[in-house]
Amino acid sequence: ACFRLLCSLLLPALFLSGILCICLVLLLCGVRLWIQRKKQLSSAGRDGKRPLVVAFFHPYCNAGGGGERVLWCAIRTLQKKYRNVTCVVYTGDRDATGEEIVEGAFRRFNIKLIHPVKFVFLQKRFLVEASLYPHFTLLGQSLGSVFLGWEALLKCAPDIYIDSMGYAFTIPLFKYLGGCRIGCYVHYPTISTDMLSVVRNQDTRFNNAAFITSSPLFSKFKLVYYYFFAFMYGLVGSCSDVVMVNSSWTLNHILSLWRAGACTSVVYPPCDVQAFLDIPLEVEKSTSEYSIVSVSQFRPEKDHPLQIRAFAKLLKEKRVGQEPSLKLILIGGCRNQQDEERVNNLKRLCEELGVSDDVVFRINIPFEELKRHLAEATIGLHTMWNEHFGIGVVECMAAGTVILAHNSGGPKLDIVVPHEGRVTGFLAEDEDSYAETMAYIFSLSPEKRLEIRENARRSVHRFSDQHFEDTFLLSVEPLFK
Repeated sequence: ACFRLLCSLLLPALFLSGILCICLVLLLCGVRLWIQRKKQLSSAGRDGKRPLVVAFFHPYCNAGGGGERVLWCAIRTLQKKYRNVTCVVYTGDRDATGEEIVEGAFRRFNIKLIHPVKFVFLQKRFLVEASLYPHFTLLGQSLGSVFLGWEALLKCAPDIYIDSMGYAFTIPLFKYLGGCRIGCYVHYPTISTDMLSVVRNQDTRFNNAAFITSSPLFSKFKLVYYYFFAFMYGLVGSCSDVVMVNSSWTLNHILSLWRAGACTSVVYPPCDVQAFLDIPLEVEKSTSEYSIVSVSQFRPEKDHPLQIRAFAKLLKEKRVGQEPSLKLILIGGCRNQQDEERVNNLKRLCEELGVSDDVVFRINIPFEELKRHLAEATIGLHTMWNEHFGIGVVECMAAGTVILAHNSGGPKLDIVVPHEGRVTGFLAEDEDSYAETMAYIFSLSPEKRLEIRENARRSVHRFSDQHFEDTFLLSVEPLFK
C-alpha cells in the first residue's frame, strides 16, 4: 500500500516537473529572442552598418587601480585596431559622469582614448559589495553579480561581452540569454586551490577566521562549501570563448578550475614602466642613510607586519655604531576607515618593536613623490603571499631598486626571474629570510647592486603597454571572426 501511494505521488510529481522544465526552457528561449530582437533594432552607424558592440563589465571602472589600467588599455587597443566597434562600459560609478571617468583615466594612467566610450550606469552595484554578505561572502557576491549582470544586459545587449573584473557568474547570462561571444580577463581567481588547502589544513589567515580553524566541524563545513563553490565557479568559467589571465600563477589555477586550456592564455597587465624608466640609473653615492621602500595598499593580504618585523630583526642584528643608518618607508593607499585602523595597528607594532623612529608611513601620496622615494631607495620590499601578479614589484624594478619579494605567486613565476641568465632581484618567505636577504643586499658593493638593477630594468619591458596590446589583440581575435 505504501509503495502504491509513493508511485501515485511520484508520477504526478515527475509530470509536473517536466511541465515546469518545458515552461522554463520556453521562457528562456523567449527572453533570448526578445534580447536578440532588441539588438537588431539598435541604430546603424554612419556607413549604414550596425557597429559591433563590445561591452566591458567593470562595475568599479573609476577606482584607479591596476585592474582599471587594464580596462582602459584594452579599450584603447580595440579602438586602434577595429574601426566599426563601439565600446561600452557597464559601471556602478554613478557619482561621476562619463566625461569625468575618461578624464580620470587620462590623469591617472596617461591613457587617451581615440573614440568616445558609451557608459551604462548600473543602479544595483550594492549587490556585489562584500559588506552586504558578512557570511558566505563569495556566494553572496557571485549571486549578486548575476542580478547586476541582468540589469546590464537589459540596458544594453552587446555582440561581444568581456568580463574585466572577475565576475564569472555573469558569463552564462550573456552567453545563453544575450547570445554574446564571451571573453574575460582574470586578475585573480575568485576561489583557488590555495584557499582550499588553507581551510583543509586549518590555517588561520585573513580570510579564514580563528573560530573556524579551531573547530574541526566548522572547518569541514567550510571545506564542503568551498568545494561546491569551486565546482560552480569552474562550470560558469568554462562557458567563456576566450580567457586571458594576468600571470602564470593565475593560469595554473584557472586551468585546474575552468578546464578551458584551448582558449586560455597569459596576457601580462600593462604596467606604466616608462614613467619609472625615466629615473636615471647610476652607481649610488656614499650616503649616511639607506632606505627600503614598500609600495602597496594597506590591505591585510599585503602583510605589512612581516615587513616591520623583518626590518626590526635586521636593525637588531646590525652591529652597533655601523653606518649608514636604515629607514623603512611604507607607501600605500588607504581606501577606508578599516585601512586607516590597520595603519594605526602597524604604528603600534613599530612602537612595540622599538623601531618607530626608523619607519616612515606615507599614505595616498602623489605620483611624483612616489617616484622620488623609489629613485632614492636601495631596496624595494614586497611581502604578499601568492600575489597573483605584482604591478608594484614591476614598478620597483623599473625604478631601479633591488627588489625583494615573496617567494610565491607572480613574483616567483613571472617577474623576479633571471633575465638572459642574470639575477634581477631576490625572493624570501619569512621574517628570518627577509632580514638575512636585506643584510646580504646591503653587503654587496654599489657596483654589484647597479648590475642587478640594470638587469631588472631590462627585464621589465615585457610588461609594457605595447607588449600588452600585442598579446591582448592576439587573444581576442577569435571573438571578432
